[in-house]
Amino acid sequence: MSAGLFDIQVNGFAGVDFQQMNVSLSALRRAVDKLHEHQTSRFFLTLITDDSARLEKKLAHYEQLRAADPVIAETVCGYHLEGPWLSPEPGFHGAHDPQFMGPPEIKLFERFQRAAGGNVRLITLAPEQPGSAEFIRAAVSAGVQISLGHTNAGAKDIEDAVAAGAKFCTHLGNGVPPELPRHDNVIQRLLARDELTAFFIPDGIHLPPFVLQNLFRAKPAGKALFTTDCMAAAAAPPGNYTLGAMKVAVGKDRIVRQPGRPGFAGSALTADDGVKNIYKWLGLSEAESRALFSPEIVKQFSLTEPV
Repeated sequence: MSAGLFDIQVNGFAGVDFQQMNVSLSALRRAVDKLHEHQTSRFFLTLITDDSARLEKKLAHYEQLRAADPVIAETVCGYHLEGPWLSPEPGFHGAHDPQFMGPPEIKLFERFQRAAGGNVRLITLAPEQPGSAEFIRAAVSAGVQISLGHTNAGAKDIEDAVAAGAKFCTHLGNGVPPELPRHDNVIQRLLARDELTAFFIPDGIHLPPFVLQNLFRAKPAGKALFTTDCMAAAAAPPGNYTLGAMKVAVGKDRIVRQPGRPGFAGSALTADDGVKNIYKWLGLSEAESRALFSPEIVKQFSLTEPV
């Protein structure tokens, strides 16, 4: 397989919702093949907030599918758990179900990691949850990277998370209410931490191009990367889809909406289109834009380069 783009956050693709229980081998292979067509050679299969027993079963099931197909095993090179340790505050939990959220638990993480065959590579959490710093230290010592997202953390909680080993911000600028205090808000607090590498969604919807330009410029060189945060509608036509228990609709504008509710529920972006948007909006070369779609950070996740 030729080297391509690496996406740290893929919730579904080509009509396949990775949040469902018992996704078939053929369905996952179809999604993987379609990802290859869109230049994504490796990705983290991302599972969003759910009942812990269901998450554990999903991880074990995907490990069975990886064992059954070497192309899937190479392409699905790990798991990103976006939840269940997020903020349940309105606006900050986004499309995640707050009933399943709570403080991070090391023993539960260990159960997830056993089910995943040791392949949980990234966890997004809200560091204001009690016990987060201790949890971050334990996860990092086990070789798992921590990203801060769906959070309303104060400066002290962010400081403690960074000191404990957190390295990333998940889709910075999103996962927040539409209205925030003018200056003292979590976007600004996270953006100010030069130690944290921020991931942005370059679809022009989650962040208008001028906002993306400002946020990108605010990060030091090498501390801004990109992801699609895509769900099943990516590389699929407009229509009705699911994201776990949620029903969503995607129109010709490619916006993923929960009918009757404001905001977004993931994106319908493909990584190759994301690269085009980056060099169009940020004035970078195509090579520079491709490098920002994170292929160069695989070693931070204890991954080897594809053969």
